Amino acid sequence: MDLLRSAILDDSYLLDLDARDIHSIFKAALDQVIGRGLLAPNRRADVEALLLEREDRSATAIGSAVAVPHVYLDFFRDPVIVFVRLSRPINLGAPDGVPTRFVFLLLGPEGRAAEHLDTLMNIARLMSDDQFRYDAQVARNKRDMLAALERFEARRIPQRQVPDLKAAPDALTWTGKFAGGLRADIKRRLPHYASDFREGLTPKSLGPILFLFFACLAPSVTFGGIMADLTGGNIGAVEMIVSTAFCGVIYAVFAGQPLNMLGGTGPMLIITSILYSMSRELDVPFLSAYAWVGLWTFLFLLILAVTDASFLMRYFTRFTDEIFAALISIIFIFEAVRKIFGDTKSEASALLTLMLALGTFFIAMNLSRFKRSRYLQPKMREFLADFGPTIAIISMAAIAFVFYAGVDIEELAVPKSLGTTSGRPWFTNPMEAANWVKLGAALPALLVAVLVYLDQNITARLVNNKDNKLTKGEGYHLDLAIVGGLIAICSLFGLPWLVAATVRSLNHVRSLATVEEVIGADGIRKERIIKVRENRVTGLSIHLLIGLALLALPLLRNIPMAVLYGLFLYMGVVSMAGNQFFERLNLWPMDSALYPSNHYTRRVPIWTIHKYTIAQLICLVSLWAIRASRFGIVFPLAIAALVPIRFRMQRYFSTQHLLALDAEEVPTEEQDRFQ
Repeated sequence: MDLLRSAILDDSYLLDLDARDIHSIFKAALDQVIGRGLLAPNRRADVEALLLEREDRSATAIGSAVAVPHVYLDFFRDPVIVFVRLSRPINLGAPDGVPTRFVFLLLGPEGRAAEHLDTLMNIARLMSDDQFRYDAQVARNKRDMLAALERFEARRIPQRQVPDLKAAPDALTWTGKFAGGLRADIKRRLPHYASDFREGLTPKSLGPILFLFFACLAPSVTFGGIMADLTGGNIGAVEMIVSTAFCGVIYAVFAGQPLNMLGGTGPMLIITSILYSMSRELDVPFLSAYAWVGLWTFLFLLILAVTDASFLMRYFTRFTDEIFAALISIIFIFEAVRKIFGDTKSEASALLTLMLALGTFFIAMNLSRFKRSRYLQPKMREFLADFGPTIAIISMAAIAFVFYAGVDIEELAVPKSLGTTSGRPWFTNPMEAANWVKLGAALPALLVAVLVYLDQNITARLVNNKDNKLTKGEGYHLDLAIVGGLIAICSLFGLPWLVAATVRSLNHVRSLATVEEVIGADGIRKERIIKVRENRVTGLSIHLLIGLALLALPLLRNIPMAVLYGLFLYMGVVSMAGNQFFERLNLWPMDSALYPSNHYTRRVPIWTIHKYTIAQLICLVSLWAIRASRFGIVFPLAIAALVPIRFRMQRYFSTQHLLALDAEEVPTEEQDRFQ
């Protein structure tokens, strides 16, 4: 690393070099070497000729966007290195097919093979570090590059062999102390609080903000409309929008994991409709009973938060996470498809609904992948990828408004003015309920608390997955307490209860991620996250915009629902990425000779992989059936039952096979060819 540090200190680096081939790279790099007085100008042609000859024999692009051209000659007294970051990746013939972005030109004297190999090893180790590759991509000057090197070396310092008993405990470790986990969450996240705002104050945050504004507003209106039908108009679209804005702002400011996005979910919708039906059957005021259930739920969640109950999430493995994430993704896709094909007003409206929805989906999907395209300049590709969903919504809404104004299609169902759906007062007086209702509400509140606990924590586990490369720490207990407090407040105003919404949260993470393309051992190209801009600004801005939307309700009514259905479809499909359950489902119709070569296909027999996938599929279908049945109130218990089911599978699968299939992250040796 000393050689690279010296090169940077001596300005022997080039950032964002506009080069189109290896010749122009060598020309610019040798200009740097000559400028430092390390190479005589009359020797330039010899060095360049040898570099090109070496390149013709075998490409020095070693893969993963890195090339290390090198030549060793007598007239060099000491090793020389020039670091080059290209403004746009170019194809230098890397074995993995990934275009090269970083070039390390090595020059030096002959007879020092050990030193040259050590330099190559250090470069390989350096570029295998995801955080350094991200820092090297965004570095603007010498100071940034040196800081990136220092952070890399700090990460490489071996940990002390003697354990530090005072070290902060793991986020899911039971402390045995009152509010021990809660206090640890605050201690873990507080040092990052200022940076949570700094890292969000960048133009790249604008794309995620606009995309997720619509992505959060659409389900708020949709779930609110459905809830109005299921609760006799007591809770509707306006209440859902108000709750989303208020809870989202509070959560973004105070949460331990601000990348989680609160929202209405299918399970919460089901349990609210069951509470309404029970109120009707028992002839009690729904909103008063709803308030007491919410207050009891807050008490139970607070107890869970201060007793470190989130440590139980340790027993929820990838097996459970994949089933839950698959269920939520399928719900989004199912509801989108059902709505798209449910328009029966006329043939023209049905056709336009289909066209707008699929147009939104395909534009958003293709633009989000445009960063890998060969067309346009890099900044334009990045812009189109960041703003793809927003461009899709605006363009398809404009097409509907300009060309199909006379076709009767469903528009965004929001009221003309701000007010409760039924015209009731905003505040709900819980004291109007009978005493037996106040006490009896504790029983359904237990089930609600279980559902919130599972929904919130499973989504948080998915967001905090190691594949997402988050670095600022988790906040399971803190977030559970905050969500409980928000439920108590919403209950007093007849607002819907919100929890971390899986699809919206995963899309939030994805929209803030810097990704790189990698080629697996099977030759399949995949995107891998190397850095996520963890911040509070995007979540705060999204929900402030949703609050401001209440002042522009007539304008929002011009957005066709078909466009938002297309957005639903896009979010459902995108959230399936990275779910190994779907990857293993794809193996069923595939020729076994062409199965991808990855960590589990090489370690686990094929039939064992299929049995494991079948077990997950049976659990998924069962959850769907329970959710859609009249026994939907036990849905939280069905999710919790996945844990003992997973433990029971140890009788039918070997420990080694389960560890490979249920691993939290891809084994280290699979992640990068450098390691």
